[in-house]
Amino acid sequence: MAYHNEMGKWGEDVAVSYLQQMGYTILHRDWDYLHRDLDIVAIDNGTLVIVEVKTRKNERFADADEAVTAQKIRSLSIAANAYVKRYAISLDIRFDIIIVVGEPTGVGEVRHVKDAFLPFV
Repeated sequence: MAYHNEMGKWGEDVAVSYLQQMGYTILHRDWDYLHRDLDIVAIDNGTLVIVEVKTRKNERFADADEAVTAQKIRSLSIAANAYVKRYAISLDIRFDIIIVVGEPTGVGEVRHVKDAFLPFV
């Protein structure tokens, strides 16, 4: 597996652990719809939460949360819509970003941005 893929998997593992510690129920990881994926799908106090995870070794070149572009938001919106239809979800929905900065040898920071953006198609 390529280094960036290993880093991404590690970052998602860190994010899942963090969310579970915060009381979230994890429903799915890496849920795929037509080559669009949802990193983490969870429940938080009766709200369906779609979590985009961004993992960076450091933030020397750019903030990880700036990596969620309009195109990515559109892709997440399409996948989330398919997820809601597939599982007949009738909960409120929220889109969060979790930024993990560090390496498998040590996490430097985990930032959770709740309600990070509104979906659009």
